[in-house]
Amino acid sequence: MSPTLPPIARVRQSFNQPEVRDVPAAVARAISQSRIKHRVRPGGSIALTVGSRGIAGIDRIVKAAVEALRGLGFHPFVVAAMGSHGGGTAEGQGALLAELGVTEETVGCPVRTEMETVVLGTNSFGLPIHFDKNAFQADGILLLNRIKPHTSFTGRYESGLLKMLAIGLGKREGAAQVHKLGLPGLKTLLPEVGAFLLQKTPVALGVALLENAREHTARVAAIEPDDLLEVEPRLLDEARVLMARLPFDQIDVLIVGELGKNYSGTGLDPNVIGRQRVETMPDLPRPVVTRLGVLDLSVETCGNGLGVGLADLTTDRLVSGLDPTPMRVNSLTSNFLTRARVPLSLPTDRALIAACLNTCWRIDWAEARMVMIPNTLELTTLWVTPALQRDVESLEHLSRETDYGPIPFRDETLDQEALFPDSVRARRRGFTTEHTETTKWKTEEEREERF
Repeated sequence: MSPTLPPIARVRQSFNQPEVRDVPAAVARAISQSRIKHRVRPGGSIALTVGSRGIAGIDRIVKAAVEALRGLGFHPFVVAAMGSHGGGTAEGQGALLAELGVTEETVGCPVRTEMETVVLGTNSFGLPIHFDKNAFQADGILLLNRIKPHTSFTGRYESGLLKMLAIGLGKREGAAQVHKLGLPGLKTLLPEVGAFLLQKTPVALGVALLENAREHTARVAAIEPDDLLEVEPRLLDEARVLMARLPFDQIDVLIVGELGKNYSGTGLDPNVIGRQRVETMPDLPRPVVTRLGVLDLSVETCGNGLGVGLADLTTDRLVSGLDPTPMRVNSLTSNFLTRARVPLSLPTDRALIAACLNTCWRIDWAEARMVMIPNTLELTTLWVTPALQRDVESLEHLSRETDYGPIPFRDETLDQEALFPDSVRARRRGFTTEHTETTKWKTEEEREERF
């Protein structure tokens, strides 16, 4: 007979960070007060880049940018700048933009997703530099993107405007060329190709978005193209400080509710879980996770389970929902193959959690330092076992909000909506705090009555 699963309690992380109240207005102001009107002829066309998932309010931001550009007398259009995502097809990238709420109807301008590129030169490795044909033929390009730490490497430039320029607008062929030589090539080629394209393409302005640990916009910054190479690294440093992280250095078992591209480009954010799983590259120094289990794919990831290889165990239902086509395209384009390896799977969530506890190198399950999170993006609410109580008490930004009680299951499936009523998953399914009344469960008796 298996030991009893340890009880869990809800812990809240509090963050005192900046937040922009009216993001669309801030975006419009940044554009209007920039020098873009001096860089692009009156009435000229402006290619507005959109492509990264998970940016808070991206549909409203894009609409505000379109209206601001039109107010300056320009003719804007959205161009898909997402490299090989969406299966590397125009239809797939159009579908991804639509999932983000970015369509011609919602943002009020044409949306172009064609995959045709022009070759503008070669890089120092002798590989061709591809660039989106629609963007190249525009009178100006406005690079709009979030700046954040990359999920595969650490450098002076990571995820941001330069990456969108060099990889996103390179479409499938350009993304493949930059990733061709793996990490050494990526670290070298991203700044090199980005600097080359700043000189050879009509980049007229950059608008950088920084997000805080609550996934809300913390800052909007307009960057003139001449300043981009100098300014972006400073914004990256700021973004690194702002991002949410797990508060514990060592975790025996980490259970993640959902994996998905809407939470991280890698499905599970390595900056959060501490695992890189990139050939020749060591893992991050913290946190150190002994056993990691992931339960589900998000609906928004459309079967793309890239990042499942970062986990040790998963469920049969996650494996059955995988779509190998986008995983194959992403993995072969990036040249990081280990992240797509499918781990051992278990028939139920309860079996997965038990297997994690049984293999986390603790003799007594009651001593296991176990953490449960909904995904690697939403980290305000955590559920922890008693073994982490001392850590919770020692950290000022953590507070325990409930007593320890049994893990909630529905037919052997973890009740994620009950644990995380404010998560993307719960909102998607129409659950609210009022439906679950999770915040009112203070004692084990109340929890047992609910479950």
